[in-house]
Amino acid sequence: MTPTEAGLREDPWVNGDRLTSAEYTEFIHAQTAVGPTPFVPEVQLHLAAEAFELWERTERELGGSDTPPPFWAFAWAGGQALARYVLDHPAVVAGRRVLDVAAGSGLVAIAAASSGALRVQASEIDRFAVTAISLNAAINAVSVTAELRDVLDGDGLDAEVVLAGDVFYERPMAARVLPMLSRARARGARVLVGDPGRMYLPRARFTALAEYEVPVVAALEDTEVKTSTVWELTT
Repeated sequence: MTPTEAGLREDPWVNGDRLTSAEYTEFIHAQTAVGPTPFVPEVQLHLAAEAFELWERTERELGGSDTPPPFWAFAWAGGQALARYVLDHPAVVAGRRVLDVAAGSGLVAIAAASSGALRVQASEIDRFAVTAISLNAAINAVSVTAELRDVLDGDGLDAEVVLAGDVFYERPMAARVLPMLSRARARGARVLVGDPGRMYLPRARFTALAEYEVPVVAALEDTEVKTSTVWELTT
């Protein structure tokens, strides 16, 4: 299936056609190191040491200045909290179809696959992220289908559980992701979100399930630990 057939936006970044698959893979190998996730050490990821330098190198590699931040190269607080919760409560996903929305590195998707999910899909609009998710799933010996696909206008495909780590970090993203999560819940999916206190999370619509103190990259968060909550969409 081509990106257009899959319903992706007509945008060269989303379609991910600026480099070959081998070049995306080579870049990730060159710019990251494989290591344990700080709060979820069971999961190994390709992680970068410096965010802003990597962002600049990504822009140079792609020959443009419109490149999204390299979310795929870091373990964000909300994703770590959600992955921790899924691994500690495998019954949430065991035997179920799971969708990880705006999956980044694929950490949450990998946690779901490791916890016995029947099928795990991880959606992203960043080709670097899609490549990283596949590489990270292979490192952890789990099956995750990484898709270059914008799912935010839908209702979570046919997933029985929809997971989203750290997606309420800016108003435009929140304005798209919340209606999608609401539609997924309305058709019967269970919806869980990991969030480290971002401004645009509508807390009144969620019920808190767990709270963690999550180690993070200080250069990205201006702190070394973020209090992060796993929420379930309930209204």
